[in-house]
Amino acid sequence: MNPTNTSVAELSGNGQLVYGCDYNPEQWDPAVWQEDVRLMKEAGVNLVAVNIFGWAELESSPGTYSFDRLDQVLDLLHAHGIGVNLGTGTSSTPAWLTTLHPEILPESAAGVRAWPGGRQAWCPSSPRYREHALRLVGEVVRRYGSHPAVRLWHVSNELGCHNALCYCDVSAAAFRDWLAARYGTLDALNSAWGTAFWSQRYSAWDQILPPRTTVSTNNPTQVLDFHRFSSDELLGYYRSEAEILREHSTVPVTTNFMVTAHIRNLDYWSWAPHMDVIANDHYLDHRLDSPIVELAFAADATRGLAQGQPWLLMEHSTSAVNWQPRNIAKVPGEMLRNSLAHLARGADGLCFFQWRASVQGSEKFHSAMLPHTGTDSRIWREVLELGSILAKLKEVAGTKVQSEAALIFSWEAWWAYDQESHPSSDVRYLDQVHALYKALWETGVTVDIVAPGADLSGYKLAVVPGLYLVREDEASALEMYVRSGGHAVVTYFSGIVDENEKVLTGGYPGAFRNLLGIRSEEFYPLTPGQTLALDNGSTASLWTEATRLEGAEARASFSEGHRAGTPAVTRNRYGAGTAWYIGTALDPAGIREVVAEAAGESGISVLDSPQGLEVVVRSSTDDGYVFLINHSDEEHKYAVHGHELITGEDVSHVVAIPAGAVRVVRTANPESPTHGLRTGQKDDESD
Repeated sequence: MNPTNTSVAELSGNGQLVYGCDYNPEQWDPAVWQEDVRLMKEAGVNLVAVNIFGWAELESSPGTYSFDRLDQVLDLLHAHGIGVNLGTGTSSTPAWLTTLHPEILPESAAGVRAWPGGRQAWCPSSPRYREHALRLVGEVVRRYGSHPAVRLWHVSNELGCHNALCYCDVSAAAFRDWLAARYGTLDALNSAWGTAFWSQRYSAWDQILPPRTTVSTNNPTQVLDFHRFSSDELLGYYRSEAEILREHSTVPVTTNFMVTAHIRNLDYWSWAPHMDVIANDHYLDHRLDSPIVELAFAADATRGLAQGQPWLLMEHSTSAVNWQPRNIAKVPGEMLRNSLAHLARGADGLCFFQWRASVQGSEKFHSAMLPHTGTDSRIWREVLELGSILAKLKEVAGTKVQSEAALIFSWEAWWAYDQESHPSSDVRYLDQVHALYKALWETGVTVDIVAPGADLSGYKLAVVPGLYLVREDEASALEMYVRSGGHAVVTYFSGIVDENEKVLTGGYPGAFRNLLGIRSEEFYPLTPGQTLALDNGSTASLWTEATRLEGAEARASFSEGHRAGTPAVTRNRYGAGTAWYIGTALDPAGIREVVAEAAGESGISVLDSPQGLEVVVRSSTDDGYVFLINHSDEEHKYAVHGHELITGEDVSHVVAIPAGAVRVVRTANPESPTHGLRTGQKDDESD
């Protein structure tokens, strides 16, 4: 009964944009529920996630179920026209389960068993956990599979957020089974893992363990395969829940991904095909240098997982979270900008954690749609404002983001890149990804995030940050793209190893050496804070290489240090296309310069705008929607023709975007992402 072609807008109940929240009625007296539903209707909420952490509420002891309260909640929501995103309740184990079966609890690499009392206190490989969890799923779906309120099934919650990697004996046995299926023979495994090194060769399957804590460094391929196994193991668990749900219900099934800077343990490229709707949780991360740029990257990556189709933001925050070192509240207007930035980049639904702020538990200082101060608050007024704006933007539902550039992103490369025993522990995969993405964002280039080996034929520009691990066919796909007329930008420490972490010999950057027309003999990392000048005025940090030209031309060279005179940035004509190589960590202006030149050379449409004004275009067959998000403290103007949906004003020449505000302009009959825009026009040109 697996539904197909499920659109996010269908989840609203009337084909509009989804406006929703996570609701935990078990935390409140039933007398509060009536007020909650009344206020939800006032705000425009049309989808509510319930029973996310409901296991102990539904099954107070083994096999003893009580659904009375959940029945009341679903019936109450349905009576008020609010749909339900129904959780299976399996995310966190009840106390009776881990007391009865402590072997369910996960273990760290050092062999330390986690205690219950938090959440996700279960081993993904535990058959005992699955037995109890899947029994609960069956009870829930048989009771609510045909309930008219239920519009979406929510498997578990943020799978792998805390327990993705378990090193217990049960996990070890499951890991060996996974390896046997992957390699077939011990000889093949020994070859792939390079076990001739350090006398690590295995002569029996039961000798193999997860990469537990050792007295030295671990085998890199063993670590990489354990990440692959762990992602697959949790995906297998998701699929086991989904199978039961689909057996008894035609309602679409999904779970909430965590495409964000601090979660890396699941390969969502392998997960996405198993979702009926792609959903993501995202929280602004103030530990990063550019939180709003990371938000944009996460939204674009989620759209990539959805294959360009609209997706659902299942969780974000109205203001502060509770789990960062400093939980900074959002300033007035910031919640609206964050929300509409996700909408601009392909979301057809915006949901929050949570509806009513908790007064107990570890998340009691996490913001909510209805804060501790109640309706007489800035947050509540902004919640009402966002609901009103989403109603005005309903025609955007179903439209798609237009992009002419692709950024290749790989969870496998991330796992491999950040391992031990590399040339520099200061060089990290996501830093490279974010640096290159930020340059594109600031240049005004809208980007699709794609997997290695993806079809690039529809793009004018492909950017490849830090693709350290690459398969032969993935490298060939990029090579063929450029040979056929494409343009690519590749950054340092790319193409170094194959899928088994085996170095590609003959000179760096291995798999991309011919494409880039260069050959590097040795890496020369820089110390923290050390910079080197380049002859084009840029500066370099973190990384240098002993690079020589083998067909490419130098576009920037080091002008100091022992690498003085050697190339830092190169450009190579390859077939009908061009491939750039950035062989060092350029300063932000330097990266932007390379990106802008490569984009211009490719003929890409750049949505030029004043600094601080984010511009994204969604379009349908008939209309384009230009999202203008002003992150700055001053008013900006932008040249565009059409009808502004938030204010209801017609725009004949320019639209003014007040400081901190958002405007969305409908333009008719878009022929390209820039229809209705005069790219390159600045404020002083449009007065």
